[in-house]
Amino acid sequence: MSTPVSSIRNLGPAVQAACDKAGIHSAEELRALGADETYARLLKSGTRPHFIGYYVLVMGLQGRPWNDCKGKEKAALRERFDALKAKTITKQVKATNELEMMLDKIGVIEKRNA
Repeated sequence: MSTPVSSIRNLGPAVQAACDKAGIHSAEELRALGADETYARLLKSGTRPHFIGYYVLVMGLQGRPWNDCKGKEKAALRERFDALKAKTITKQVKATNELEMMLDKIGVIEKRNA
């Protein structure tokens, strides 16, 4: 039997729904993935990047209250978040551009003007 994602400290129904959309269906699966891979999957499935959401997830996986993140720890998490966001979103944009180029090449869509 699996435990709901929302059973993890700080994570409620909205995170549960976002994880379901990203294909993460249990607290056990989320813990096995870790904060960074989970957040990358959330971004790939359409969750808008938000630093607070990221560090709430990190704190929850550590069993800590979301507002326990401060000072140097918070600054270090911000750097991790920014790097994760840049890496994930850059890959998404590249994949989308490549897909659009192929669809345009075979005549399925018109090329968009940037």
